[in-house]
Amino acid sequence: MKETQRQIQKRQTRAHLIEVALRQFAQNGLTTTRTADIAKAAQVSHGTVFAHFSTQEALLTAVIEEFGTRIARRLHELAGQQKGVREILEAHLKGLTEYEDFYTRLVIEGRLLPEGARNTLIMIQSAISFHLSQAAEQEMKAGVIYSFPVHLLFNTWVGLIHYYLANDDVFAPGESVLKRYGQELLDHYWCLITRKSGADDAMDDKEVNHGT
Repeated sequence: MKETQRQIQKRQTRAHLIEVALRQFAQNGLTTTRTADIAKAAQVSHGTVFAHFSTQEALLTAVIEEFGTRIARRLHELAGQQKGVREILEAHLKGLTEYEDFYTRLVIEGRLLPEGARNTLIMIQSAISFHLSQAAEQEMKAGVIYSFPVHLLFNTWVGLIHYYLANDDVFAPGESVLKRYGQELLDHYWCLITRKSGADDAMDDKEVNHGT
């Protein structure tokens, strides 16, 4: 069924509010930004915000969902092309860099979010973990990377990224942490999980025999 002009306008206004809210949350904080601030920045009435989102939590959840969709879109493309772990990590890093300010807010204020928004964030992380796990299982079998529980593989990567983002004032004050350190963090992590040569297998056997 073809959309009416009113439906098109409503959809466009909602998308505009989400886009403006994403910028406002990134700049001023997830828990401190008011719907009135978003309405002013979007140049709409305060009532227009609530016509599209019943509560501030509903708006925040919609913004997080949109953020997740944008991050996951590239990963879905890569998964369809059967790319490896490193390519997925690179795509993840690229997506986060494009929305670094907002994602940093999620990292720092995540525990303060309403339950609905937190659940949405968890679902986003789970989707990313799923793509990584598929590639990781293949490369573990092929001997490209060490065998790890997938949750540790993902959480170690995310933990590394989150540590630098949460301390951006120390690592890159006034700059993008991920632009400055992203490639270095990726290379470091890749060295930690990658089998370099047959010597690694010999070392693993030696450690196992020594342990027994």
